[in-house]
Amino acid sequence: MSAAQSDPGSASGPDPLRNPLPDLAQALRDAAAAVKVELDQLLAPVAGPQGRVLEAMRYASLGGGKRLRPFLVLESARLFDVPRASALRTGAALEMVHCYSLVHDDLPAMDNSDLRHGRASAHKAFDEATAILAGDGLLTRAFGVLADPDTHPDAKVRCALVAALAHAAGSDGMVGGQMIDISPERAQLDLDGIKRLQSMKTGALFTFACEAGAILGQAEAAARDALLGFAGDLGLAFQIVDDLLDAEGSAEDLGKPTGQDEALGKATFVGQLGNEGARAEASRIVKDACARLEIFGKKGSLLRATARFVLERRS
Repeated sequence: MSAAQSDPGSASGPDPLRNPLPDLAQALRDAAAAVKVELDQLLAPVAGPQGRVLEAMRYASLGGGKRLRPFLVLESARLFDVPRASALRTGAALEMVHCYSLVHDDLPAMDNSDLRHGRASAHKAFDEATAILAGDGLLTRAFGVLADPDTHPDAKVRCALVAALAHAAGSDGMVGGQMIDISPERAQLDLDGIKRLQSMKTGALFTFACEAGAILGQAEAAARDALLGFAGDLGLAFQIVDDLLDAEGSAEDLGKPTGQDEALGKATFVGQLGNEGARAEASRIVKDACARLEIFGKKGSLLRATARFVLERRS
């Protein structure tokens, strides 16, 4: 399918950040509720000793979060009129990978965080061994979901989804970025190094979220490239704002500890640019992200609103 044609009501105008917001808050709530139902069904409880790992997997994935990544899958898929059931399963698979990464990030061997989404992290609610297994279970279940014909009838599309998520989550993406993050060299990274780190650690899953819609919709190259560019900008802006929140926010507001990067001496966007410089850079990147969506016309309005939401979020 091809992308929707641009129209006069798209992102035209001098400043897309000032355009009226569509009802993004309601759209996010609706998507989060739908994804939670999908996860609940895909991670059904089981009896017996095996059931404890399912309980931990459900705890880690059903307990909270904005569900921003699956929302991006749903919205990118909507650009190409993909059936919602296919997009929901793909979004749920991506959320499993995201939640697995959070479970492992919180472990004592990594970030050693006791809180996630305002409650005990998985290894505190259960134990370290169960948390490790729960993360492993979420990761592997995600690929099983993508490979299932219920996700898409075309095996080539399913293979493309599996390959794209493996790239985003693996050593060339999120895992590689996490390795850089915990390495001694992290403290000496310059601005380009920080951008590369975050494009892998954070941006890779955002990229998959937007690319997945194009894969499901078998989109033309121009539309797919526009979404990839948008996703790259969005992931970068998200991390800059995350650095700002870590520097300026409170653990109560964020539902997780703050100030950890500074305490560990990690190089960050805030450390390189200062608070106001980082905020200005995030604003510039979001404007670029919105401009990339002009090809989709009004169909891209919620994605543009999402970019502005990322810039303005407080948690």
